[in-house]
Amino acid sequence: MIRFGVIGYGYWGPNIVRNFEACDGSKVTMICDGRTVALKRAEKTYPQIQTVSDCSEILNSPDIDAVAIVTPVSTHYELAKKALLNGKHVFVEKPFTATVAQAEELIDLAEKKNLKIMVDHTFLFTGAVMKIKELLDDQTLGDVYYYDSTRVNLGLFQHDVNVIWDLAPHDFSIMDYVLRESPEAVAATGQSHVSKFENVAYVTVYLSNNTIAHFNVNWLSPVKVRSTLIGGEKKMLVWNDVDVDEKIKIYDKGIDVKNREGIYDLLVSYRSGDIWTPRVNPTEALKLEAEYFLDCIENNKSPHNDGHAGLRVVKLLEACDKSLKKQGQMVKV
Repeated sequence: MIRFGVIGYGYWGPNIVRNFEACDGSKVTMICDGRTVALKRAEKTYPQIQTVSDCSEILNSPDIDAVAIVTPVSTHYELAKKALLNGKHVFVEKPFTATVAQAEELIDLAEKKNLKIMVDHTFLFTGAVMKIKELLDDQTLGDVYYYDSTRVNLGLFQHDVNVIWDLAPHDFSIMDYVLRESPEAVAATGQSHVSKFENVAYVTVYLSNNTIAHFNVNWLSPVKVRSTLIGGEKKMLVWNDVDVDEKIKIYDKGIDVKNREGIYDLLVSYRSGDIWTPRVNPTEALKLEAEYFLDCIENNKSPHNDGHAGLRVVKLLEACDKSLKKQGQMVKV
């Protein structure tokens, strides 16, 4: 039985507690939050779980095997480091850390202590993303030409990070997971309208193998849009995460290019075939992720969303910040 302590019971914390408490082979033994109202809410829902306002009680407890950190990114490094030093596995909300240096130090510490780090890249466990990875791995789409993502809505405004750090980690982690290509450079532009942090931003990522990715993240959209287009050599894919019934559609559309001597050096013809919607696993992503983390701990496996995966996302985020300061100048990753 893996005993968990959860630090942070705000927006996402209750979901973490619910899933680790429900998993076979784990139980939540302690919840920490500095706000009385949050602890009262936890006590009402889980009267059997001890609540505390001082996180050191979780970090120092010999009765806790793993710590879930569900707090602002500025706190992740210190909390995760203390947990690892005290021999506890770490499950940490995205983004992994506030800097690349912090991420690298935590990865080294976990490896020395033979402990697991899992970064909560929840979308990797959705049926849609698992299906997309399957389709890309088996070359259904062929070589990927472009990856285009839009993640916009009205709010929630963050007070400690910009919109890229808030929303883009979802899409960066998905891209990192499903594509074989590696990021080589980033160009980011954005604007702040209501605070010192950018609330609208556009990010272009240049990847190996001539693949390009674009991300639109926005806290000021009148509508909620969660869509991704992936254009491949053979087929094209549309993922609409807001659609309840048909999240993924595969389009047998594309172009065929032929060289021809004479008047035209290049002939481009268009093809248009069937559209089909694959079935995706409807199981809650966080449930699958919690079960996966337990399996990695119990069987000494390295999670695919481990500290190294978190580090790759933080590298992109840091590069975005550098590019923003240079008004969209390209920055190598």
